[in-house]
Amino acid sequence: MNLLLDSHALLWALHDPTRLSALARDAVSDPQRAVYFSAASAWELELKAAKGKLALPAEWIAAATATGFIELPVTATDARMSAQLPWHHNDPFDRMLIAQARHHGLQLATRDPLMSAYDVPCLAV
Repeated sequence: MNLLLDSHALLWALHDPTRLSALARDAVSDPQRAVYFSAASAWELELKAAKGKLALPAEWIAAATATGFIELPVTATDARMSAQLPWHHNDPFDRMLIAQARHHGLQLATRDPLMSAYDVPCLAV
């Protein structure tokens, strides 16, 4: 199954893969899997950086695509699906990732235990 990286999993995969579990590192490096990152994660990470809560390398998005990760755009259908999810999770970025994983049939790589409350396959990172 192809993989969608949660925002923290994306940064760890790019800049500190030892923070990922061995299972997650294997999944990310598996040539049989496509690995996606959401435009919602880029938005979330850039907002955190703008607020001074996170330091991002200047070309981190280019590094993600150079690694072979595939950018997943946010669509109106994804937005609608995220709004229709049960309210187990209130974070709009995480709700978008859940909706995208469901919509596109992706396994969500995350450390967030609230994600498993939804009907989406999760991979603990």
